[in-house]
Amino acid sequence: MTDIEIARKVKLKPITEIAQKAGITEEEIELYGKEKAKISLTIKERLREKKNGKLILVTAISPTPLGEGKTTISIAVADGLSHLGKKAMLALREPSLGPVFGIKGGATGGGKVQVAPMEDINLHFTGDLHAITAANNLLASLIDNHIYFGNELGIKTVTWKRCVDLNDRQLRVVDTGLSEEAKIKPRRDGFNITVASEIMAILCLSEDIQDLKQNLGNIIIGYNQEDKPVFARDLKAEGAMTVLLKDAIKPNLVQTLEHTPAIIHGGPFANIAHGCNSIIATKLALKLADYTVTEAGFGADLGAEKFLDIKCRKAKIKPDAVVLVATIKALKYHGGIAKEEIQNESSEGLKKGLKNLYDHIDNLRYRYGLKVIVALNRYQTDSEAEIAYLQKELQEKKIPCSLVEGWAKGGEGAIDIAEKLVEMTENAPLGKSTYTQNQEEVNYIYPLEESITPKIEKIATRIYHAKGVEYTNEAIKQIKQIEQLGYGNLPICIAKTQYSFSDDPKDLGGKSEYQIHVRAVELKAGAGFIVVLAGKIMTMPGLPKVPAAEKIDIDENGEIIGIF
Repeated sequence: MTDIEIARKVKLKPITEIAQKAGITEEEIELYGKEKAKISLTIKERLREKKNGKLILVTAISPTPLGEGKTTISIAVADGLSHLGKKAMLALREPSLGPVFGIKGGATGGGKVQVAPMEDINLHFTGDLHAITAANNLLASLIDNHIYFGNELGIKTVTWKRCVDLNDRQLRVVDTGLSEEAKIKPRRDGFNITVASEIMAILCLSEDIQDLKQNLGNIIIGYNQEDKPVFARDLKAEGAMTVLLKDAIKPNLVQTLEHTPAIIHGGPFANIAHGCNSIIATKLALKLADYTVTEAGFGADLGAEKFLDIKCRKAKIKPDAVVLVATIKALKYHGGIAKEEIQNESSEGLKKGLKNLYDHIDNLRYRYGLKVIVALNRYQTDSEAEIAYLQKELQEKKIPCSLVEGWAKGGEGAIDIAEKLVEMTENAPLGKSTYTQNQEEVNYIYPLEESITPKIEKIATRIYHAKGVEYTNEAIKQIKQIEQLGYGNLPICIAKTQYSFSDDPKDLGGKSEYQIHVRAVELKAGAGFIVVLAGKIMTMPGLPKVPAAEKIDIDENGEIIGIF
């Protein structure tokens, strides 16, 4: 039975009932049909003095191309906590249409642990990503319109790209303005996928609508004849962009198949953006629930690092525990087993792949000083011998572990990890740390006041375990310019492959020595961070040879099929 068929067998509760369960009043929700709602930001004032609950971060080892089930585990953990009688809530990202029609399919969990209505969430949902796309492209239109009507600001170089929420490699570099009209200036342009847009990052890192408006105005769209930045506010663009985003900034309320409340809001990728849901959604969930389960994209070297060094720093929050998702197939994949043979039993491949798991655990425990539990996401192809081997290895190293069977059993398959998380967050001491910062904060990998190069190198050596960093001449020039403009104290958002600690997606085993290769550095003044492009990573993905779109259809009854 497919995920979509499993989801349709469950009768969802009215979203008004889910809101009531979560502690949200009828006046604080705006209905999008019977099963979805926006949460009004007026709720923040009512909850201002309420004490925060516990925060559980779900991350993962370096993934295979199809992912390791972070969302599935996140939902299972929340449902497992609900089974224990705890007031739990999810705070997750919104799916992007690109992967839904590409290689990964949907992003709403799987089996008996899903957020629903899964078709709506995976497709247009409440229109947030469309609003972000429109705001991004409105700014692009205003830039070229300003140039067309005389270029009063003296814009010499445009750095702002258009975006679309689909995988389309053909749009990475395009020539625009080719109509040969008298005043139109042809120029080289390009597209990002919407989830890599700076506006997506701004929406996720803004605290309220006024903060959103100010951050939109701080976007640098290009440079003038004196090589000084030109801002979106110089074009008087921030007001209209905020209008387009006035509903998108409100978090979305849905439910799991077991009726646990779920807030889904914002959707940046972790390999090319900061990879976390919105600060507004996470903080709201912390006020409403005893346990908030949230997720950071891809492996912990990408999503968790950015969650901790960017989002936690900005939001002044800290996880009480981290769930590190691992799968037998991913461990074998990183142990050198070919994709075609990954379902075959291989103790040697599993043994070699443990290095990836241990490196992530060490980072979280000893770099960040956090408590970690490994969630072994069970697949039907896992043998009992492989599971027993992994459990024995972790037990010998005194690493907490739980076999999670949420896909097959729902929340009941996650009761063990839920019990262990309650014990970890309520009773156990903080994890041992090699740093001595205030334990109310995360042990950040770098201080903001350092210059750009040392910050990049600390992430590369401490988190990626690289020997060092190599920079292109262009990257060196860009770093110098950013620091001269006074933005050197911003956090770093490294864009690189998700498949390896290095910037080489084929380096699955982990070379003993490697460099991180920085080819470009981009200032995102509106979002408040600096993007560092490493290796061959692209901000506009392409479709695979056989995209998931080929299997997606609608039947004669109007029901969608093929989303998984």
